[in-house]
Amino acid sequence: MLSQTLDWIAAHPFVTGAVLVVSLALALIYGAVIYVAIGRMSPDYFVRDETSSSTWRQRYPLLGVVALVLKNVFGVVLVLMGIALLFLPGQGVLTLLIGISLLDFPGKRNLEKKIVRTPTVHKTMDAIRRRAGQPPLVLPE
Repeated sequence: MLSQTLDWIAAHPFVTGAVLVVSLALALIYGAVIYVAIGRMSPDYFVRDETSSSTWRQRYPLLGVVALVLKNVFGVVLVLMGIALLFLPGQGVLTLLIGISLLDFPGKRNLEKKIVRTPTVHKTMDAIRRRAGQPPLVLPE
């Protein structure tokens, strides 16, 4: 099986190169988006009971529903791409995590809190916030 895959890669250098370039570009884009999102996040985001609802969603409820549906559809697409990229060349885990972060499902908030309480994740997020000139995150007990 491995030799067949290597033969296919050797026979299709343009496709292989294109996949590599797209994968690297996505990694850079994901990194930038994550950096900006962590830097702009409210320091008390994880201690609030619920995320705050935006005023434009209250003013335009239909637009809010459309945005919610589009966000979840995009999240599902990213989750499916992430699963595929676990077996193909690319940023599978990162794509999967970003897709999950876009989805709305029961227990998501608790999962986010559990992940952020991990010392390595918390330290990394605070380092990003420090570089962005923001105060450290306040974590729940």
